[in-house]
Amino acid sequence: MTMKKTDLRNFDQDQLIEYVESLGQPKFRGKQIMGWLYRPGISSFAEMTDLAKKFREVLDEHAYFSSFTNPIIEKSSDGCVKFGFTLEDGNVIESVFIPEEDRNTLCISSQVGCAMKCTFCLTGTLGFTRNLTPSEIVNQVIAVQDYLSLQPKDELIGPDRVTNVVYMGMGEPLNNLQNVITSLSILIEPKGLDLTSRKITVSTCGIVPKMREFGEKTTANLAISLHAVDDATRDMLMPINERYSIDELLEACRTYPMPKRRRIMFEYIMLSGINDSDKDAKILAKKLRKIPCKINLLPYNECPDLPYKSPTRERMLAFQKVLMNANYSVFIRHSRGADISAACGQLAGKENDK
Repeated sequence: MTMKKTDLRNFDQDQLIEYVESLGQPKFRGKQIMGWLYRPGISSFAEMTDLAKKFREVLDEHAYFSSFTNPIIEKSSDGCVKFGFTLEDGNVIESVFIPEEDRNTLCISSQVGCAMKCTFCLTGTLGFTRNLTPSEIVNQVIAVQDYLSLQPKDELIGPDRVTNVVYMGMGEPLNNLQNVITSLSILIEPKGLDLTSRKITVSTCGIVPKMREFGEKTTANLAISLHAVDDATRDMLMPINERYSIDELLEACRTYPMPKRRRIMFEYIMLSGINDSDKDAKILAKKLRKIPCKINLLPYNECPDLPYKSPTRERMLAFQKVLMNANYSVFIRHSRGADISAACGQLAGKENDK
């Protein structure tokens, strides 16, 4: 019977130390390995030259470190790039790279499919298959870093590395909480991918019982997919609201253990004739009182398979003005990559026929 090897990219720094101790090695070996696992161009234990040769052989016998190869790549006319990654079990997940002059944001997935069934989201039509492991989450970032390293410098729109990460791809991150937290630890670990938690945002549709634990175990930013101001509308758009009402969700936001000088980001997809009236904006302004926050208004990305429409720009500006008059920071965010089905709510994990 063949022994199943352990993927070391599933471990954060502390877990890696525990693993090497289980092999009879001192703690510092775990830190040494962490320093190699995320170094560009390293593909085998044999290249980890400050480890004893005998220990490298032990690692090679018991462990490996996974990576994504040969992704499906689609490029948008606006510079966005969608990556389709095929997992070991044959499932496909998607990530979206969004370059700007001063930053590169990568939108990553945390699950295969999604169980939340939000009625405006194409991903929600897939249903839920399984959680991603920490390595499958982190490897999305590594694969895009590798992609960027191969691009001609004069053709890049922004920096030559991923600077910002948002957990806003396929899946509900808080329903894969432990693996998401482990992946966040790897992303911000200086010996790992060395990102700052201020530039990482995790979005949730409102898994209220897990929000406090998330806030206590990480300093990444929290985003709330709200999308409605009354329970009847949100029940229709987001079935999770039938378990945790808007008032319950917003109370959890008020008591959320947030780092100083941080704000919760509320995401609000604008759906014509459903949640985009001035009355809705006034109710939203009232409900968000005493929550340090900013608000992102997102025009709906229309999909022929779903019945919703995007409001006019004039309607969006009027909605924004009501909130700004109530002293909120409000931004209208136009999703990019729509021509390759890479915009918000369009990820469906399907290979394109080419």
